[in-house]
Amino acid sequence: MKHKRTKESVMLYFAKNITTVIGLVLIWRGIWYVLDGVDALFFDKNHMLTALGGIIIGLLILYIPDKDLKEIEKL
Repeated sequence: MKHKRTKESVMLYFAKNITTVIGLVLIWRGIWYVLDGVDALFFDKNHMLTALGGIIIGLLILYIPDKDLKEIEKL
């Protein structure tokens, strides 16, 4: 028995996904502004140190759970 998609279920699916995307973008935007504040407060608005630190921390976050960087291959 196949499930027939109704217009309402498609709209609900779209609404749930778009709210997830908006939430993730808002989190990303907030983190971006916090890091700009850290740059201004501690590094005289020099983005290079926090950018390099972010790359290193990001690589560690991706590496530590599986001891590989296969997630980067998807890029």
